[in-house]
Amino acid sequence: MNKMHIDIVSDIACPWCAIGYARLERAMAQLAGEYEFTIEWHAFELNPDHSGEGEPILPALARKYGKSEEEARATQNQMMVIAKDLGINFEKLQERLTCNTFDAHRLVKWAGEQGQQTGMKQALFEAYFGRGENVSDHDVLVQCVETVGMDTAKAREVLGSDRYARVVREDEANYQKAGVTAVPAFIINNKYLIAGAQEPDTLVQALQEIGTQPK
Repeated sequence: MNKMHIDIVSDIACPWCAIGYARLERAMAQLAGEYEFTIEWHAFELNPDHSGEGEPILPALARKYGKSEEEARATQNQMMVIAKDLGINFEKLQERLTCNTFDAHRLVKWAGEQGQQTGMKQALFEAYFGRGENVSDHDVLVQCVETVGMDTAKAREVLGSDRYARVVREDEANYQKAGVTAVPAFIINNKYLIAGAQEPDTLVQALQEIGTQPK
């Protein structure tokens, strides 16, 4: 069985990152007979300077990307249709507030030490996009930890400290230096970049082509 490692650079606040991983899951399932995949998640913050109270997502997106709120709503509607087909809960996509994701990224790093990185990431996506919860709130984060079946008391210890802060910042800096300016980004075998939330068939083809390359 051929082995393939995939580093995923993403933000919890990025709907396309949730869609991109769900599509990757489908691609990996198609290739399960040929490849053994390992996944590692890496931090990226779409809004690293966010502080204080969150604001409604539609006007925030409209201002950030120079669009009208109706255009922002149309884009979100499109993502909700795509997510439903993939089995992802995006029910509160348009009702969420902007928020800081730094502490959530710290918890993903902590979860990775226990082999629960992907589960933690998906729990955070579900909380933010599915339930419209504030994923900078420590109580919400601990609920996500409980969902995954990890130790909530230890999670609170992590959140109450600065543990993994340096690791997250180094992660972000390293991938920015490597030229990653948008997410999701998938780096295959530390060598090949697949940018964006590509369709499963496109990913299957790309992964198969990468698999034929000399290591």
